[in-house]
Amino acid sequence: MKKSIAALTIACFILLSASSQTLFTYGKYKADVNDFLNAYNKNNPGPTTNKSKAVNEYLTLYINSKLKIREAYDRRFDTLPQIISEVANLRTQISENYMSDPELVKRMTGEAFNRSLKDIRVAHIFISYRNAAGFVDTVEAKKKRDAILQRLKKGDDFSLVAKENSDDPSAKNNKGELGYITVFTLPYEFENVIYATPVGKYSSEISSKVGYHIFKTLGERKAVGKIKAQQILLAFPPDVDEAGKKQLGKLADSLYKLLLAGENFNRLASSFSNDYVTAANGGIMADAGVGQYEPAFESALWAISKDGAITKPFATSYGLHILKRNSVKPVVTDPNDKGNLLELEQRIKTDSRWKSSKDFIYNQVKSKAGFKKYPIDNDGVWAMSDSVLDQKPMLPVGRSIIASTTFFTIGDSTYDATDWVNYANTYRYKQDGTGAKPWPQVMDEFEKFAMLSFYRDRLEDFNEDFRNQMAEFKDGNIFFEIMQQEVWNKAQSDSATLLALYETNKAKYKWEKSADVIVLFCSDQTIANTAYDLLKKNPADWRNIVEQHSEKIVADSSRYEWEQIPNLNKAIPKTGMITSPLLNTNDNTASFAYLAQVYDKPMQRSYQDAKGLVINDYQTILEDKWNEALRKKYPVTIDQKVLSSISK
Repeated sequence: MKKSIAALTIACFILLSASSQTLFTYGKYKADVNDFLNAYNKNNPGPTTNKSKAVNEYLTLYINSKLKIREAYDRRFDTLPQIISEVANLRTQISENYMSDPELVKRMTGEAFNRSLKDIRVAHIFISYRNAAGFVDTVEAKKKRDAILQRLKKGDDFSLVAKENSDDPSAKNNKGELGYITVFTLPYEFENVIYATPVGKYSSEISSKVGYHIFKTLGERKAVGKIKAQQILLAFPPDVDEAGKKQLGKLADSLYKLLLAGENFNRLASSFSNDYVTAANGGIMADAGVGQYEPAFESALWAISKDGAITKPFATSYGLHILKRNSVKPVVTDPNDKGNLLELEQRIKTDSRWKSSKDFIYNQVKSKAGFKKYPIDNDGVWAMSDSVLDQKPMLPVGRSIIASTTFFTIGDSTYDATDWVNYANTYRYKQDGTGAKPWPQVMDEFEKFAMLSFYRDRLEDFNEDFRNQMAEFKDGNIFFEIMQQEVWNKAQSDSATLLALYETNKAKYKWEKSADVIVLFCSDQTIANTAYDLLKKNPADWRNIVEQHSEKIVADSSRYEWEQIPNLNKAIPKTGMITSPLLNTNDNTASFAYLAQVYDKPMQRSYQDAKGLVINDYQTILEDKWNEALRKKYPVTIDQKVLSSISK
């Protein structure tokens, strides 16, 4: 593939420049008012009593940051290996989040939420493309489909037609009934048909890769959610006879009686269950929703009336089961529940419905960059491909295709026969291992793959949010690097200047009323209360208390001014005082403080105690001088009219 500078990038730049409004200039550079407002609103989300003052104060900070970032770019900090690597890593991490239509994601998430609120009881008739001999016969399948539809139109019972005619082997026994389904239970194409079919009605036929499908909606109910359960499975061996089933039934009854007598379910599941995956964990199953198991199993599972209750042994096609309900997770009914919406969105992106999201990308590429197919001889392409990839003799028609033959262009990028062969060599086989795909299908996939790659490589040109996020991250990283070089490292390493600054301003560096404090950070309220009681009995033993509970308690000893002491409230500090445990509601941790020594008068800080404050002051001095130098290098001119318009 041959590339040159895409006209798309230039067009986007011109478009953005034309629609922008300059708030200020710095040297030969311009700052857009919208960029400033985005930053201001992000850092000042709430209302303010004096917006003009707030805007002007933030503008000063914003200008200083822009000057530093500009200086970093002019010094080519953006070419530092660590910056390039970090930006590339972020791009890899977040790009897939932008490979879709935001409106489509929103619509699909809303649709999935609405469908998750109800379960639908469904029956199904399947007409296979394969005939009785196992060969594909679509003509015969169509005849059978039409005959079935004719019977249903006449009013024949759906369950009877399913039992007599469905190619689903289980229909002979279940008369086509699938039980309840909900969102994500079946492929999206089936789900759409089912949710659009009124109760008591059957759908029109829908085709799949294997045949035709007709669904009937038997009923619906409020969604039941998911259930946490355990099971003991006594599996039917292959070709088990009635005597064998009866023998298993006796074992199941014995286990059930043991459970009723108080035997541990986990132990019996581990010892007797033939579901070896769950048996290894005491029979605990993955959270079960509707439509995951056969109807008999689900009916028994959802019939358990309370947590801790168990079922009598019951049979399915797999064997005999005993189930225990641990808890029920109701379906989320709040349309604004962010956690649930995020979970739905994540499931959508791994579901068959997500295929349609790529159409947005193809349309964006075609309309904004341009997609042009060149006239090529497809027979020649297929013949050349057979020869190159399968070592078949080259047919004369295939000789018209050479390595540089252009197949299509996207923007200013050209895709030729070499690109095609490289792609086809990797992706021409079906994922299920059943052989090669037809060449036309591979070509269609190649074109779409190229458009997706083009879009991903140029996401900044197509998606403003992505462009802003990447720019913000890159600017933040080079800002950090240049601040490290110009301010932070200098301030920390210049020991002589720091000491001189301390001596000159000694009166500034004093302790207010303070205390030597040990703060105990505990993993939860219970361990905090335990440690508090132990410390009250023997405060001097605080180290042993921490060591004995080292997995749940971390101690930090430092000097605090009185107003900094955790949970002191209005109490007057005294040596030996222990504050009450304070719960952190964000993570349910708790902390409290032990005041080892209290100082009730202001005191001079030693240089070592004051060093952190001195470094901060020196950093401010260095940064102020640097800001002055940058404003001389990049003179700032603010458009007062624009500033006034956003300050109201």
